[in-house]
Amino acid sequence: MYKRKMEPDIRCPLEYGLEIFGGKWKSRIICVLSAKKILRYSELRQEMSNITDAVLASTLKELITDGIVERKSYDEILPRVEYSLTEKGLSVVPILQSICKWSGIFYKEDTENVMPHCQKCNHRGGFYI
Repeated sequence: MYKRKMEPDIRCPLEYGLEIFGGKWKSRIICVLSAKKILRYSELRQEMSNITDAVLASTLKELITDGIVERKSYDEILPRVEYSLTEKGLSVVPILQSICKWSGIFYKEDTENVMPHCQKCNHRGGFYI
């Protein structure tokens, strides 16, 4: 099983939350899995543009270790592995929806930069589920 090289220095609940679902790729993976429910690795890779296989694999391992994503293997002639959100992972979705809504409101105040919408967000900047 995946083990981090260094344990995070978490001093408050907010830091724990950001360690679990923060960063560039974790929230995107959670977003895609909340929309699609169950995906195989290749399907998830296709939904996630601009991510390398190494980064996707390591991020999935972290999300699995943290109990956000479940990896289910099927012992079949052509092996099949599927990824989905756990109950803990599903509980993160409303938090990410709130962050997305907040960002959509306040990022618009920056008139020099235009934020392209995530492929999984609707036109109002809300989290797509």
